[in-house]
Amino acid sequence: MMTFSARRHLAVLVAGTLALGSLAVGAHAQDLKIQHAKGETTVPAKPKKVLAFDMASLDTLNALGVEVSGVPTARFPEYLAKYGADKYEKVGTLFEPDYEAVNAAEPDLIIVGGRSSAKYGDLAKIAPTIDLTVDPKDFLGSVKRNVQLLGRIFDKQSEADAQLAKLEKSMADLRQDAAKAGKGLLVLTTGGKMSAYGPGSRFGVLHGEFGIVPAVEGLATTNHGQAVTAEFILKTNPDWLFVIDRDVVTGQGNGAAKKVLENELVAQTTAWKNGQVVYLDPVNWYLVGGGLTALQASIDQIAKAVTKT
Repeated sequence: MMTFSARRHLAVLVAGTLALGSLAVGAHAQDLKIQHAKGETTVPAKPKKVLAFDMASLDTLNALGVEVSGVPTARFPEYLAKYGADKYEKVGTLFEPDYEAVNAAEPDLIIVGGRSSAKYGDLAKIAPTIDLTVDPKDFLGSVKRNVQLLGRIFDKQSEADAQLAKLEKSMADLRQDAAKAGKGLLVLTTGGKMSAYGPGSRFGVLHGEFGIVPAVEGLATTNHGQAVTAEFILKTNPDWLFVIDRDVVTGQGNGAAKKVLENELVAQTTAWKNGQVVYLDPVNWYLVGGGLTALQASIDQIAKAVTKT
């Protein structure tokens, strides 16, 4: 026969065990299974210490009001300039993590994408890691998924939905205006050379989602685009010429694109004659890409240009 004291001791043990069990279940319930470009990863809900190697994700997190702890050393757009400060741990570059710094940071979550995507495997050995690389063949779809995913992880679903709604409305308005604006060609200049990008390329959003009718079909969709000359631009004769000056992003000089384009051949195009050469924000287009703020700014810039006509 168990004494009262023994029964009470047993009851305390059982209660303690049940409490621990419920805590474990509660902690487990805080974990989220996240589908991303490299598969599925279990991450903590509302992680406290986040390292963001992907500029688009950093942009989106900033727009949603989420602070990160560590970032790569990079050229940030003005609205992300604060991340250059010493209070944010520097954990490598956009291409190459500093694994010692990453380890020392003891992150709860690491976010990679684009340039840092190749390092996913190594970083995933240190902490839960997700790859939010945007698919150029489903640009808007993957941007929306990434924004909603980050909203879910950080309990910012309502903010994410509101910003996506604004973005989609702006994009729909732009498509209506773009359909009447004429044909466009996007070129990237670097080191005195030019590459053209069309539908399905890394900058294909100009045509696919923004609605600018392509001036030429069948351009190479490789990461570096299709090498072109001033003769090609004249032959294509776009109504609009959209230009990304890569040298601005890499710090190799300002105004290099204008020197490449200011020649008698390009001057004969409809775009040049009508003053319809648009120098796109190179940091937003080349470096950030599918972040909420960069994408909204890109839509606004093109909308402002095409509605002037």
